[in-house]
Amino acid sequence: MKTLNIFCALYFCCAAFVTIAQSGKALTESDYYFLKTVAIPEDIKLEVGGLAPLADGRLAVATRRGEIWMIENPYMLNGTQPHYQLYAEGLHEVLGLAYKDGSLYCTQRGELTKMTDTDGDGRADVFEPIYRFDLSGNYHEYAYGPVFDSKGDMYVTLNVAWVGYGDGLGKWHGWLLKIKPDGQMEPIATGLRSPAGFLVNSKDEVFYAENQGDWVGSGRVTHLEKGDFAGNAGGLNWTQDPKSPLRLTKADLAKVDDGRTMYDAAKVIKEMKLPCVWFPHTLMGISTSDIIEDNTGGSFGPFNGQYFVADQGHSKVMRMTLEKVNGEYQGACYPFREGWASGLLRLRWGTDASMWGGMTSRGWSSTGKADYALQRLVWSGKTPFEMKNISARADGFEIEFTLPVDKNAAKVAANYGFTSFNYKYQHQYGSPIINQGNCPLRGIIVSEDGLKVRVVLDSIREGYIHELKLKNFKAANGTPLLHDFAYYTMNSVPTGEKATLSAEQKVSVTPAGNPMNHEHMAMTKPPVVNDTKKGKKASKATATTALSKNLNEMPANWGQPDVVLSLGTKPGLKYDQDLLSIKAGSKVKLVFNNNDDMQHNLVVTMPGMANKVGEKGMALGLKGPEMHYVPNLGDVIAHSKILEPGTTETIYFTAPTKPGDYQFVCTYPGHYLVMQGILKVLP
Repeated sequence: MKTLNIFCALYFCCAAFVTIAQSGKALTESDYYFLKTVAIPEDIKLEVGGLAPLADGRLAVATRRGEIWMIENPYMLNGTQPHYQLYAEGLHEVLGLAYKDGSLYCTQRGELTKMTDTDGDGRADVFEPIYRFDLSGNYHEYAYGPVFDSKGDMYVTLNVAWVGYGDGLGKWHGWLLKIKPDGQMEPIATGLRSPAGFLVNSKDEVFYAENQGDWVGSGRVTHLEKGDFAGNAGGLNWTQDPKSPLRLTKADLAKVDDGRTMYDAAKVIKEMKLPCVWFPHTLMGISTSDIIEDNTGGSFGPFNGQYFVADQGHSKVMRMTLEKVNGEYQGACYPFREGWASGLLRLRWGTDASMWGGMTSRGWSSTGKADYALQRLVWSGKTPFEMKNISARADGFEIEFTLPVDKNAAKVAANYGFTSFNYKYQHQYGSPIINQGNCPLRGIIVSEDGLKVRVVLDSIREGYIHELKLKNFKAANGTPLLHDFAYYTMNSVPTGEKATLSAEQKVSVTPAGNPMNHEHMAMTKPPVVNDTKKGKKASKATATTALSKNLNEMPANWGQPDVVLSLGTKPGLKYDQDLLSIKAGSKVKLVFNNNDDMQHNLVVTMPGMANKVGEKGMALGLKGPEMHYVPNLGDVIAHSKILEPGTTETIYFTAPTKPGDYQFVCTYPGHYLVMQGILKVLP
């Protein structure tokens, strides 16, 4: 493997040099990293729950259906087809797989199991239970892992149950557990809700990815150490057990369950561990899953030592960088590669330094439309022009790039935008974006080699997520920036010297809040994103336009409605009815009840437009909450606002005059994929 990596690195360095010589061509993600799909026989339902690449080139795949398949020739060398052999079956929803010393280890719902093929026939014949988990029978009590550390000990994570909110019904659910090969178990940390992905990195540190839910405003990655509390209350049911490394209780959380930020809650709850990186909901993904560390030595591109984080709902891989500030990890997340075939649950490195992705979407909807898939992401050898790393400074950020920047573009203040925001820490499901504000730019320092740009800001908000947006950026060779935004989680502002700015490096802020370099004042038009007054007016106007189709009072000239409809919600991202009928041109009163424990809305659309409206709603970014995730489109007929759990809203609208199958959909980010119904307009 080491020899192969050296060869690959030399080859790809040469290829990357050729790319740097090119200029001016706008390339896409697939030009740099391309996907190869592995053929799956029609009679195998490969709903991937776990992956384990073997040194001999085979790939072991565990499925949610309780099977483990051994694939020979998964790399499909010279265009040849892979061969599948059933290694084990009859297991209980396997959502993790690892290989060590000739045996496979999997985490079933109720057990960590070691499996060995002792007679060499390709099928496991010895199944050894290493540790059994307590179960209540709740469908949401998933189990993940194992992941080995350098000492040969294993880590597993256990989901909380779902009973209208997260709860640890089965013992140790909501926990990270360390299990030795002889079955001795040590509880490490709690506060986990749905820890589908986690890793033990090259330093034997544990990081886990979390999904939005109760007590979880958005997806995030957290560094876990013994005695940590990651935020969700469900696992606190077991903190009074003698083995528990902390004594925090649910009653202790009542004092901070008031909508304050998690950063502020941590000032009161000393056991609380802040996420090192937030993955803003819909802006990055909607359901973070697996994490892997780039230990390929440069054979996968210019990101060695960084991390890749999968998102199941958005069928994509994101990138993450970390740094320690005042003794704790924090860092940034960046877009990386979209377009995977199904819901991406598992990531592993192949023997050729490609990235394996195992996918499933049954019951967990995703932008990738396949029910399941197995793909491999391969680096083309071309170096993309990207923000390689963002690190915090006492007065702003330093942005490192993969290629030297065009210094003229990098010195234009109007090419930068900085916004900070946060989420509520609350027992309710998810959170809106709160406390959003701009961070005015004060200075720009470009390094001599063009690989780094230091930005000095007027204010940095400790405990906040900072959005960095760059526009009109290009490399010195003319290559446009592949991804122009990232999010940095500023848990702690570092100490250190602040930058000394020359007159050329300083940025003036106009009375309207616009940044302008002294040297570009006469020719640079500032971006709207940094214009506080104009930004507020624009967003208010946009929101008002969208809300014009949200009529909550009956028109005075109606007299009375022709029809009164009632529609509710139920768990599982569903309306309580999927078909409503009205007559063409009728005056409609619709009472929308959000009976669920999540936020939802109701948007009535033209026929066949529900997906389009949902996609556009997700694309609203930081404007989404104020617009209730309803885009300003002619395809929208009427809509409610975003409703909190247990609330009701009445809307009025006139039915279309043309009969047909119109639609209704929830456009809260990620819900539109499954939460739809038909509004049949009759003649």
